[in-house]
Amino acid sequence: MRFTTKSMLMALAGSTMLAGAASAELTGELKIFLDTSNPAPRATMEQMIADFGAEHPGLEISTTVIDREAYKTQIRNFLTADSPDVATWYAANRMTPYVSAGLFEDVSDLWAEPEIAENLASTKGAMTIDGKQWGVPYTYYQWGIYYRKDIYENLGLNEPANFDEMKSNCQAIIDSGAKCYTIGTKFLWTAGGWFDYLNMRTHGFDFHMELAQGNVKWTDDRVKETFANWRELIDMGAFVDNHQNYSWQESLPFIVNGEAAAILKGNFAVAPLREAGLDDSKLDFYQFPAINPDVELAEDAPTDTFHIPANASNKEAAREFLRFVVSANVQTTINNGANLGQLPVNAQSAVDDDKFLNEGFEMLSTNSPGGVAQFFDRDFPAEMAAEAMQGLQEFMVFPDNLDDILARLDKVQERVYK
Repeated sequence: MRFTTKSMLMALAGSTMLAGAASAELTGELKIFLDTSNPAPRATMEQMIADFGAEHPGLEISTTVIDREAYKTQIRNFLTADSPDVATWYAANRMTPYVSAGLFEDVSDLWAEPEIAENLASTKGAMTIDGKQWGVPYTYYQWGIYYRKDIYENLGLNEPANFDEMKSNCQAIIDSGAKCYTIGTKFLWTAGGWFDYLNMRTHGFDFHMELAQGNVKWTDDRVKETFANWRELIDMGAFVDNHQNYSWQESLPFIVNGEAAAILKGNFAVAPLREAGLDDSKLDFYQFPAINPDVELAEDAPTDTFHIPANASNKEAAREFLRFVVSANVQTTINNGANLGQLPVNAQSAVDDDKFLNEGFEMLSTNSPGGVAQFFDRDFPAEMAAEAMQGLQEFMVFPDNLDDILARLDKVQERVYK
């Protein structure tokens, strides 16, 4: 589904999200394409764009919102023909095809400006390919384990500090008649989250990235060790049955009604869980525990981004828009709990007073020394990710198929990375 709205933004002096005085008089048309089609992020982005327009009344801004899944299939086409001036996308490897094809503008000049260089330093690596920066981040969020605090308390369980405690807790939950984790793998990426954490906790961030870059075979004994840890949970019966038939949203009732005690998910799961009746007395969060004590903890923290297409017509206005997006005040506002409900990328921004945002910010800023990954289907090339995630789902349903799955993924790897 595709929605298009166009408006002349000429009289929005009452804006509440202004980043500061305009640095230059901008004119002409600025075309912005967004993949933020869900209601809350769409409203947040449209308000932010309106506020930018209020600072630059000489601009005619048109905004096109495209369903996120449709956006993924359309992006190459619209970057090539009839390009917008600004487009949303994702960090790290997900940028690579469009950087390699010359479809994203090099914006290293923005990253040389002190305001961006100093305040966005932690995210620079995720925006860098071949020593250059190809966009700016506007939000990121933590992943981790969201759990039923009341169920844990009733069973006398504490947040696990390591994998043995995680499995011990899980056994107690199973003995009580519930499942440890709900998950829906109908759309395969959710299984990718479990692999990310098990692999990074078993072997570390650098090894995980080596696999993502095609420098480690899937049949490597170290990868098999990761799957062996995963199989311990599968063989215990840790996951809800028939998860391959559920989307992640369809898996939420299991934790809401107490049939499962936890879910490994990004912070975007908090809003629907709260809406379903789990207030903060019942819902809590912990960092995925250590497996190998010699491995530094690394996290998944997917980062959403804005880019200037190489074929953009109004690059001056597009650059000013990117500056606006990453400014401290705008970052504070768009990421607050009433809007995106995520974490700002600007170090000078304020984190909204939300229990889970604060816990996520604390975890990412003080207890993720191993590094920050973008998520399985962002860190691995698209074709490799698609085939691998299918294999991950198959493993969760038929763990005895592992050797065949890994041999198959080695062949895919040879094709993708040649």
